[in-house]
Amino acid sequence: MKAILCADKNWGIGNNNRLLVSIPSDMRFFRQTTTGRVVVMGRKTLESFPNGMPLKNRTNVVLTGNKEYRVKDAVIVHSKDELMEELKKYDADDIYVIGGESVYRMMLPYCDTVYVTKVDHAFQADTFFPDLDEMDEWVMTEESEEQTCFDLEYRFTKYERR
Repeated sequence: MKAILCADKNWGIGNNNRLLVSIPSDMRFFRQTTTGRVVVMGRKTLESFPNGMPLKNRTNVVLTGNKEYRVKDAVIVHSKDELMEELKKYDADDIYVIGGESVYRMMLPYCDTVYVTKVDHAFQADTFFPDLDEMDEWVMTEESEEQTCFDLEYRFTKYERR
């Protein structure tokens, strides 16, 4: 299982249920990486998408405590146990955790790879991803050349569990 995200220099990932920044090449990388795969998210992450609709050409698995919650073209689960049971139906290499904070934190122990687009800027954030640089079990195994979008510098990185 993998996770994929864009984080600022403080590992901030969102504010007011919105991404901190929209970088076209990061969006393209996300789309290319997850298309044809399984994406796992919380309800608020789904609701942050355009029209609150599941991502096209992917199996969308949404975790919510709300038993009444229904979304066309999404698999809805209501607990970690139910989520883990659902994920057994798929190849672990095809599963990408895409947020938000609580889902990332819950699923990180099951991930072996994390793709992080690291933005060299500190934004106002209210949701965060765990700081992999501070965790002994994770090592950065790939880092792209520095890239720029408007005045923001960023790098594509890959972390792997030791």
